[in-house]
Amino acid sequence: MSNAYDHIGIENRWRKHWEDTALFRAKNPGEPGFDPKAPKFYVLDMFPYPSGSGLHVGHAVGYIGTDVVARKKRMEGCNVLHPMGWDAFGLPAEQYAIATGKNPRETNAVNTSNYRRQLKLIGLSYDWSREVDTSDPRYYRWTQWIFKRLFERGLAYQAEVPVWWCEELKTVLANEEVINGRSERGNHPCVRRPLKQWMLRITAYAERLLEDLDSIDWPESIKAQQREWIGKSAGAEVTFRVQGVPANAAELVVFTTRPDTLWGATFMVVAPEHALLKHVPASHRAAVDAYVAQAASKSELERTDLAKEKTGVFTGLYAHNPAFDAGDARGRIPIWTADYVMAGYGTGAIMAVPGHDERDFEFARKFDLPVLEVVRPPEGEKGLADGVCFAGDGTAVNSGPIDGLATPQAKARAIELLAARGVGKARTTYKLRDWLFSRQRYWGEPFPLVHLADGRIVPVDDDALPVELPRMDDFKPSGDGSAPLARAKDWLATTWRGEPARRDTDTMPGWAGSCWYWLRFMDPTNVREPWSRDAEGYWGPVDLYVGGAAHAVMHLLYARFWHKVLYDVGLVHTKEPFQRLFNQGMLTAFAYQDATGRLVPNADVEDRDNRFYRKGAGDELTQFVTKMAKSLGNVVNPDDIVREHGADTLRIYELFMGPLADSKPWNTRDISGSRRFVERVWRAIVDPDTSDPVRPHLAVDQATPELSGDALLLEKELHRAIRRVDDSFASLNFNTAIAALMSFVNEASKRPTALTRSQAERLVLVLSPFAPHVAEELWSRFGHARSLAYEAWPSVDPRYLEDDTLEIPVQVLGKLRGKIVVGKTAPESEIVAAAKAAVPTWLEGKTIVKTIVVPAKLVNFVVR
Repeated sequence: MSNAYDHIGIENRWRKHWEDTALFRAKNPGEPGFDPKAPKFYVLDMFPYPSGSGLHVGHAVGYIGTDVVARKKRMEGCNVLHPMGWDAFGLPAEQYAIATGKNPRETNAVNTSNYRRQLKLIGLSYDWSREVDTSDPRYYRWTQWIFKRLFERGLAYQAEVPVWWCEELKTVLANEEVINGRSERGNHPCVRRPLKQWMLRITAYAERLLEDLDSIDWPESIKAQQREWIGKSAGAEVTFRVQGVPANAAELVVFTTRPDTLWGATFMVVAPEHALLKHVPASHRAAVDAYVAQAASKSELERTDLAKEKTGVFTGLYAHNPAFDAGDARGRIPIWTADYVMAGYGTGAIMAVPGHDERDFEFARKFDLPVLEVVRPPEGEKGLADGVCFAGDGTAVNSGPIDGLATPQAKARAIELLAARGVGKARTTYKLRDWLFSRQRYWGEPFPLVHLADGRIVPVDDDALPVELPRMDDFKPSGDGSAPLARAKDWLATTWRGEPARRDTDTMPGWAGSCWYWLRFMDPTNVREPWSRDAEGYWGPVDLYVGGAAHAVMHLLYARFWHKVLYDVGLVHTKEPFQRLFNQGMLTAFAYQDATGRLVPNADVEDRDNRFYRKGAGDELTQFVTKMAKSLGNVVNPDDIVREHGADTLRIYELFMGPLADSKPWNTRDISGSRRFVERVWRAIVDPDTSDPVRPHLAVDQATPELSGDALLLEKELHRAIRRVDDSFASLNFNTAIAALMSFVNEASKRPTALTRSQAERLVLVLSPFAPHVAEELWSRFGHARSLAYEAWPSVDPRYLEDDTLEIPVQVLGKLRGKIVVGKTAPESEIVAAAKAAVPTWLEGKTIVKTIVVPAKLVNFVVR
């Protein structure tokens, strides 16, 4: 037996063992060997899109973190479900396939194979028997089946809506996929255009999506983002009459949270997408059309930016303010269009009260529109008299029947008056909009719907699922925006219950398959149903879900929506899918740019005494820290790190860098410290200069003798280390766990023969979630035939957490001059003697007038 620490041989051997024995396969209820008495723990990673470039070390951080949790939970006696799969459909995969000239099926197979290899290389204890792929017909059969449930409940519908169109990508994008008017992927310009699209009525669940946030253990920042995205507002709906337009367009309905300010509405604003603009008089048509076109290229973030200068044009139309009687000149107010009003929020129109709304105030000042005060600020606060807009609560003034009322009472009375006159009512609204759910692309789930000759759209029968995606050699998007599937003529024509029919040519977005995948992991081979009630009843909900914070208002909101629908259908027993959510931090890395700001790949940079230059050139470069990205040339491949240093070293390094939730800078030069730690553990148990499996004093498994001296000290240190490791799991601050183990190994290395076999075995067990390969190897060298993966986690004995000694400060004339260590039960005479011995230079030639001893706290000598 070789006694050198050979990470390649050790890690290859144990990875093969884990795979050959299916060691981490989780059993479902009813399976042989399933223990119904054991608690369950479902720990899940946000499954990856398998890109062609493979994993980098930044991707691995969260995966390693969940693996550590899964391994410890198994040792604590839990039935652990820890699966992995592939979010394989969607735009990135299709773009990659087009770029490489291959079919997405082929590139996906290659990419997932590489990802799987890399994840295994890192030693992640996934149950690979549960692997799923969202682009596999056996999987998306059930995605289509769930969509049918949404369709049948009226939660899926088709509508012509203004959508983001990206000419470069030739596709429609969701609001969440467009940032500042450009595509999130590729940074291509996008414009608004009306298209008929499939929508999901997520707004029907807005209130429940808000309320149930209180029931789950998620980061407050994520909850806040979802609350902001849903955007609940309580107020009133008010109807204004538009003058000089057809009767079917004469009612302009607005939503306001401040109905008490209706008497201060001096103009109205409609969104550039509002239908009323069809009726703009000819004298204003050109200006309005030009403004609408300009607004179409702006993102919602740009349009609602409070800091931007307000823009808009007068439509030539007027409305009547229902706060005033018909014929009252004060009631005739102009209608403008401006991009700070959004078509999808409220009704796409607002009553503008510039005296008490900051945006309206800025708009009125720019275009010289009237500003009225209808709410008087409380004493001491500034208002219009001071030249500022007051938007808070106060007292109604210049408001007719509600004058003198405080804002809460004024709101209620205003709603009563509006309702009595038939021009308004109380209403709650949400900023959340229905989810755009179709794409005019190839690589996605086909809709399980057909169009009939009479215009009806009907779902296919369940036994006709899956509606498989046809193989196409030319699947590039069409220049006119039509879907590639429209060119699959043989696939397009079909029948429905004997009637000729045409399939829907849109595909679902890349998010569809990830809206329910945690449920399929519970029962992935079930061919009769998406999951069994027994499996879902046992494994649900996910106990710990780990992934990036970037998914706050996309995947995490969509997944909650689908889960709630499934709860209403009676297919799941929990209202929420993920009980605890944890966001891991990013790994950052160095990148470089030249004096012009151009990026220089890391491979082209050389370090000359901590100053950085382009290789073969004299121009000095600027170093900065940013996220890892292929475009920056600063990606580190885990294959290289594992090859040179080992997977266990990689795992230790990534966990030791800092708390799992924090972003941390990667520096390959620092990884050697983690390698040295793994080697010190190895040498503490194995003598590299002999052929013995373990050091001789650790070879015999005998009854633990009464501990004393160094062995007792190490026992105490070990219990303290285990306690710190246990504590680290509460917030997943595994850097403190690694630090505790390093501290213990340091103490053990100082006393190489004092370490007992029991202590060494417990060290190996506690190390195993973090460095599983070397831990398995050492465990087997102790003579254990079975893997340590299911061994009991070492417990902490509180007796060993207590110190037998105290450190006491020694003062002379009240100033600290030294410290002593004495036994807890040492008599005062012994403490004083030790204290004198600790500060001889401060007592020399002095007379001790008084000795003050505060038990267990301090010794102070008063001298002259």
